[in-house]
Amino acid sequence: MDQAAKAAHFLELHHRDAPLLLPNPWDPGSAKLFASIGFEALATTSSGHSAALGRLDGGVTREEALGHAAVIVEATPLPVSADLEKGFADEPAGVAETVRLAIEEGLAGCSVEDFTGRDNQPIYDAGLAADRVAAAAETAHTGPVHLVLTARAENHLHNRSDLADTITRLQSFQEKGADVLYAPGLTEMDDIRAVVESVDLPVNVLALPGVPRVSELAEVGVKRISVGGGFSLVGLAAVAEAAREFLNEGTYRFWRTASAGVAARDAAFS
Repeated sequence: MDQAAKAAHFLELHHRDAPLLLPNPWDPGSAKLFASIGFEALATTSSGHSAALGRLDGGVTREEALGHAAVIVEATPLPVSADLEKGFADEPAGVAETVRLAIEEGLAGCSVEDFTGRDNQPIYDAGLAADRVAAAAETAHTGPVHLVLTARAENHLHNRSDLADTITRLQSFQEKGADVLYAPGLTEMDDIRAVVESVDLPVNVLALPGVPRVSELAEVGVKRISVGGGFSLVGLAAVAEAAREFLNEGTYRFWRTASAGVAARDAAFS
């Protein structure tokens, strides 16, 4: 399947009755693992990628993010969407250039968010945020590949619990040409339902503690559910626990979990 077909298929996966369950690999091995388990598409995770490099979330450059995305694309035949954070630019033209480069890496989709990365003003002005999405959409949808653009409203990850503003932003992103809408950080069913009912595009929900089950989200019309850095953090926690056992207790109980890892590895990589 070529890039254009992968992108078209990726978009189709957002328009079924059941939500698309989207895992977020952080290296080729985890990408192959998720593919072997049966997931239908993949998305990179900025936090997982940063952690793999020994950095906190937001600690990678545009070149590193795009190079990482290319590695994930090559790892499996599945469609891949890239977490491009804020597009690695403030101005719309810079965001458009990032999306253009993303297309060159063979991606089926990408996401652009309205988080500035600045503590004193964490969220872009609504007008600029919409213009940034418009520029991204124009580039994503020009040419033979219709790159699936996910537009993210980041209020609820940055202490701005203003659902009305989030919905207004998502509606403006819809008008500017986004394919998928995403407001990470929502956990209450009433809030998620309000978002879904306020827009006409597929909505992604981030699987966090307190978020309703997949079956419940499906009932209110959620079309995609992703895990962000969740799976990579599970891996870090398991390794940290095993290392502390070895260092502090001098025992090897970690092999109970490692044995399951052997089976998963052999199934995924053979």
